[in-house]
Parts: sequence; C-alpha cells; structure tokens
Amino acid sequence: MRYLAPKRASNAFNDFAKWLTAHGVSLMGSRVLAVRGRKSGEWRTTVVNVFTHEGERYLLAPRGHTQWVRNLRAAGEGELRLGRRSQRFVPVEIADGEKPELIRLYLRKWAWETGAFFDGLKADSPEADIEAAAPGFPVFRIVAG
Repeated sequence: MRYLAPKRASNAFNDFAKWLTAHGVSLMGSRVLAVRGRKSGEWRTTVVNVFTHEGERYLLAPRGHTQWVRNLRAAGEGELRLGRRSQRFVPVEIADGEKPELIRLYLRKWAWETGAFFDGLKADSPEADIEAAAPGFPVFRIVAG
C-alpha cells in the first residue's frame, strides 16, 4: 500500500494549517479531521482538504494509506471541525474506478500544496495514468452522520 510519511518541513506547514483551521480559518476548504485511533481509541486529529463534486463532499489522502485513513476505515465515523463547529460523518470509500475524476478535481485545486505527493501526476495527465495511480489515493465521500 502506498504511504508517504510526512517530512519535518511539511509538518510545520500542517501544524500551522491545523492551528488556523482549529481557530475557524479555513484554507480553501480545510478542516480538522478527528477520528478515534484504531488501537488506542483516543481522538487523533489532522488537517485535511474537503472538496465538493456534484453536490457531494469528499476527502482524498494525497499521501496514500496514512494513519488517518486506516483509523477512519476502522472507526467507521469521524468529525470534521472548523473552529468550534463540528460535523460528524460516516465515510464511504470510493472504488478505484470512480476516482480519476475526483483525483483530477483535487489536483486542480491543491496541486500547489500537495502536488509533490502525486509522483508527477497532474490534473491534465492521461486518463490511463490517473487510473493506474488511483489505488494509491484513498478517497471517501462524506455522509452526514
């Protein structure tokens, strides 16, 4: 399974984005994702980018099968937070065949921030390239819980 561990420099940016989002300032749709740890049961948080397609909201993991992805799968629910507001949700994982259009949308919006995690993949990459890469990028539809 594809997983890119965060580096120290990106941790500083993520910490700053998480602090802003926790204080009610969204950076282009950012939210703090809170999910129970699959082993500890304790709340774990990270900043994520939420995007909308055809009236539905989605999360995409640009670093692959990360800890938050594994925790979300195990917990079967999570919270998206912005400042003091919190929305509980149920994640519905998207099948690989349905991901290419969502990956393109994500790259159009956030390639400036997360493009380095896509191994050269771009929003205008050939369909076959995006289809081949899709299994490495978990995507979840957000369903109100």
